[in-house]
Amino acid sequence: MSTDEATRNKVTLARFHDAVNSGDPEVISKTIDELAAPDMLFHAPVPMGMTGAQALKQVWTVLLHAFPDIHVAVDDVIAEGNKVVARNTVTGTHRGEFRGLAPTGRSIAYGEIFILRFEGGRIAEIWGVVDVSSQMRQLGAQ
Repeated sequence: MSTDEATRNKVTLARFHDAVNSGDPEVISKTIDELAAPDMLFHAPVPMGMTGAQALKQVWTVLLHAFPDIHVAVDDVIAEGNKVVARNTVTGTHRGEFRGLAPTGRSIAYGEIFILRFEGGRIAEIWGVVDVSSQMRQLGAQ
């Protein structure tokens, strides 16, 4: 894979982050349709019975409901071959139900790392490590 392809994949990831930071569910859904393969594989700590791009859309539906002001700050991006790695800091205010917890009004900040594999310019697979323990502790669940 050329440096140009790695750069294009980083730009694709930046487009995704711009969409999710818009806070607009329609923009997020449309962007996921454009950037993610419909049969994308999604490996992350998200308890749901969905797969593919639909799973990614559902994650963002849940997150926007729980944290309407959610923001993903990209701390590092590394691209090599057909993979892009992003280390992010996520912030938001707990305004809706999340993982069985009623809204607390608390602000949270947690880290996550995602590895994305691209195929034909689209996201084909995602592996995610999210600091769920920190989320839950900040929400008073632990």
